[in-house]
Amino acid sequence: MRTMMKRLLPAVLLAVPSFAAAAAADCPADGGDIACLRRAYAQPITQWPAAQVEGKVAWREMAAAAAPDLPAPPAPLLGLGTRLFFDTALSASGKIACASCHRPDHAYADAQPVTPGHLGRKGRRNAPALVGVRHAQSLFWDGRAPSLELQALGPIADQAEMAMDINRLPDKLAAISGYAEAFTAAWGDAEISLPRIQAALAAYQRTLAPAPTAFDAFLKGDAQALDDKQLRGLHLYRTKARCMTCHDGPALSDSQFHNLGLTYFGRKYEDLGRYGVTGDNADVGKFKTPTLRNVSRSGPWMHNGLFPSLRGILNAYNAGMFRPRPANAAQAADPRFPVTSPLLAPLQLRPDEIEALEAFLKVL
Repeated sequence: MRTMMKRLLPAVLLAVPSFAAAAAADCPADGGDIACLRRAYAQPITQWPAAQVEGKVAWREMAAAAAPDLPAPPAPLLGLGTRLFFDTALSASGKIACASCHRPDHAYADAQPVTPGHLGRKGRRNAPALVGVRHAQSLFWDGRAPSLELQALGPIADQAEMAMDINRLPDKLAAISGYAEAFTAAWGDAEISLPRIQAALAAYQRTLAPAPTAFDAFLKGDAQALDDKQLRGLHLYRTKARCMTCHDGPALSDSQFHNLGLTYFGRKYEDLGRYGVTGDNADVGKFKTPTLRNVSRSGPWMHNGLFPSLRGILNAYNAGMFRPRPANAAQAADPRFPVTSPLLAPLQLRPDEIEALEAFLKVL
């Protein structure tokens, strides 16, 4: 009998993890059983309840924010990029820096829906958060720049932003004390050129990691880092709310483009999004999925900054977002009339579930 028990014991012990995983999957869908959630999410992330997503998307697992996974830029190059990012000399007026719209205390986004630029002019879009931008596969809300280097000069030259004549920028910087020495330290000689300016700005931006949060501590094994409401929000995020359909992986973004029904077609605030880059009717109204890292610091939200609260965004997602209908025959016949993404559907979240989900977003 003892010999049989010794043989059976390892098998029983090996069965425990799979039993625990099964039990984790049995937690109520609304996350109301906190004791069950504590057991489920105390396990390694590979044994957490599987994410529920809309449609057939290849979601990626969450991961703690990490230091930049690229070789650190040489100190002189990083120093130059930092100086350029915060220098108002990069604008025509001498009053606007990159940091004017991408504020370090605001997840490198801005606190205004659309930031006034040169002479108070306004564009159409909100300044996106730059935390974790080193992972970006494309830049701008419409993805028109494939790299940070190619993105860098866009806002500097834009007449609604910094309005600088980029052909004059190298000479302007050369006339400012200290720049010749800074470029020499970074590049080996004092030549100031647009490619070098682009490379320096990109080097600095690749170091902009999200600020560590309670969620990162939780992912690293601190089981008490999230309170009960935040833990319930995590479970809802992964399951009933289906947030990981688009907000997955370490950056909590799929880096894809989706139409949320916010094109304002034929109305004030109209913005055709990705269509302006591709010319493809299927891309009308599509915008890049933003990171949710440090999201509570980066509002107001959406490509136009028209959402001043996370609760308002969650209410809109809960309703299935917006599905515009043609206002007239001309719009009905227009092949560009936007179609809201089929990945969006009503979520049927109760007010207490939305509250828990918001509490979780605030610790990302």
